Amino acid sequence: MDTITQPRNLPLLATPETCAGRTYIVTGANTGLGLEAARHLATLGAAKVILGVRNLASGEAAKRDIDNSTGTGAAVVEVWPLDLCSYDNVRAFVRRAADELDRIDAVIENAAVALSERELAEGHVKPVTVNVLSTFLMAALLLPVMREKAGKVARGEGDLVVVPRIVVVGSRVAFDESTGARVDWEGIKEDPIKGLDDEGMVPFKTYALTKLMEAFAIRHLARELVPVEKTGVIVNLICPGVCVTSLMRNSPPELKGVVTHLYATVARTAEDGSRTLLHGAVAGPESHGKLLHSCQDGEPDVPDWVKDDTKMQARTWEVIANELELVEPGCVAKMLECA
Repeated sequence: MDTITQPRNLPLLATPETCAGRTYIVTGANTGLGLEAARHLATLGAAKVILGVRNLASGEAAKRDIDNSTGTGAAVVEVWPLDLCSYDNVRAFVRRAADELDRIDAVIENAAVALSERELAEGHVKPVTVNVLSTFLMAALLLPVMREKAGKVARGEGDLVVVPRIVVVGSRVAFDESTGARVDWEGIKEDPIKGLDDEGMVPFKTYALTKLMEAFAIRHLARELVPVEKTGVIVNLICPGVCVTSLMRNSPPELKGVVTHLYATVARTAEDGSRTLLHGAVAGPESHGKLLHSCQDGEPDVPDWVKDDTKMQARTWEVIANELELVEPGCVAKMLECA
């Protein structure tokens, strides 16, 4: 792999002033980056932190861990079932959020999978379903809800501006030439979902390629959701960097030595890496549609072949949006209706 360097001991840009009294949703929050981000939010005075988790027992253990370590009241952290392998489960989660939450200040879409064997969910390989389709389905369904609730909160607080965020956790591994993602993308770019679903696709390659799909799609979607003052929600993409988490537990044998070396030399702790997620949740309108990493503007590290190819950005979003419309007809139009 290319030589990797990254700063550690990142700044905590989320503060009590930016987080106190607010409500957050964190997916994949039972372990790793999601758990540590949720812990920080509770410590910073959030009124409510929803842990979206596939395994409820693990989620309840995470809640107890946060409650014990922060001393916050038991009512602050809640565990809700969320399995991104199931579109029905995503729909149910969003309905519950719409019904039970008075406000949603940020959704941190952290859940993702990296697999070394081919597995299917909802008719697609799991990394496509989890990392891309369910992630964007959740964003599409939640964005109108967040917009409406922000308006009610603002009116209740004397017309203060309330701008919620949707934070998608991506990865610069998608841009790393050594992963071969750029070369592989050339073979699937006209229909990346079909290409990733192909039985000839090497399973572990799908992780970087789904992260590339996110990068292309977010850039186009953000252009559709402007100006932020009108559409009401900031959408950004963050890269937490190389962190010691369980994400790479399914890496194939030939990569395990590389991963172990990175963990021992340059990797951030999960707590350190979680600060990048929090940055996305409090970053201003200037972050809309942009990559953030290391708690700063990451745009200089987005290669031109991603940044400048608006045609590919539009095509990638079109492929995703077509799938979303099959899953939930009308959801894309409703998300964009204020744009």
